Amino acid sequence: MPDATASILLLGATGQVGHELRCTLAPLGAVHTPGRAAVDLRVPDAIRRAVDEIGPDLIVNAAAYTDVDGAEDAPRRAAAINAEAPRVLAEAAQTTGAWLVHYSTDYVFDGTKRAPYTEDDAPNPINVYSRTKRDGEAAIQAVGGRHVILRTSWMYSRRRSNFVRTMLRLADDTDRLTVVDDQLGVPTWAGWLAEATTTICNSLLGAEGASKAGCYHLAGTGQTSWYGFARAVFAQFGRTDVAVEPVSSDAYDTAAPRPAYTVLDSSRARAAFDLPATTWTAQLDRFCERIGTEKGTPKAPFASV
Repeated sequence: MPDATASILLLGATGQVGHELRCTLAPLGAVHTPGRAAVDLRVPDAIRRAVDEIGPDLIVNAAAYTDVDGAEDAPRRAAAINAEAPRVLAEAAQTTGAWLVHYSTDYVFDGTKRAPYTEDDAPNPINVYSRTKRDGEAAIQAVGGRHVILRTSWMYSRRRSNFVRTMLRLADDTDRLTVVDDQLGVPTWAGWLAEATTTICNSLLGAEGASKAGCYHLAGTGQTSWYGFARAVFAQFGRTDVAVEPVSSDAYDTAAPRPAYTVLDSSRARAAFDLPATTWTAQLDRFCERIGTEKGTPKAPFASV
């Protein structure tokens, strides 16, 4: 790690990955974490003012509108946060010479491929949320400058609404669940993502950082369905009392369509930033260790969150 001299602006610091980044980024320098009251991402002038006042060397945007179904009824709000705000951040970063690290999603792909998506595959979003995320990517790329876009997938953590928390909450109310088995992807623990992001940021701030701008996929290795993920979660948390049955996506009427296959190939990021290959199951193991849950021992690790 370099001397802790960088000035870092972290947006979305109360979210799943943002909360982890507060700690992992600290060795790189001073981490500034203005909240929504100080920086409303729907207000371009608020973004510009924060960048001007802090003068960061690095901007990490971990904020997003992530309600996939909700975006269908709130397209303007989703676009303001997911598309317009990244453009303003890219412009501000270019003006000040800062690096911009921005998160995007596996959902920018339509899911028709049956081999892991690479950065060379053309995005084709199929719902409002994913279209706004793709528009955010395109806006950053159009501005150019010192930026890295990190596409990730199926985020979970101890915080906020996510699949792991939802499954364990439902398990407290029933002994039988049906979970979709025809959507495939890569679960990603926010703690692992924050660690990998910090390694990337450290590289960007180094002498050879300028050669590494671009878009990268950042997820673990392997793949599973939501059904497979649910079974792995219940096994980790000792919930053998819950029966999980696979169903097709047709069993659930959702406002937004979901792509059937969004497995990401992250080999480019691993090669560029010397990141280890980590399976999604190993990430789940570490997540459970982090929150103090011994495998096979049922606990309530989310009760106070």
